[in-house]
Amino acid sequence: MARSWYSYNGVGDPILISSYNLATLKPSCINGSRICAIYAYNGGPSPTVLSTNLRAYIANVQLSTVAQPDSSSATKKYVYGKA
Repeated sequence: MARSWYSYNGVGDPILISSYNLATLKPSCINGSRICAIYAYNGGPSPTVLSTNLRAYIANVQLSTVAQPDSSSATKKYVYGKA
């Protein structure tokens, strides 16, 4: 299944799919404690599901202020933060 970038609306719970809107561009943000965008399974205007891993990445961004996963610089990042 294809993935797309979704921007966080800034007001809803970052763990709910209804808090995200389909983005037409890759986000320019990357690091920070507030959620900026997620790379999730494409479900149209909102992602289809937030996997357990994606939820953990969201929590980790809020704690570490670094895009997730942060295991290595070569790893694809699925959650971006902003200052």
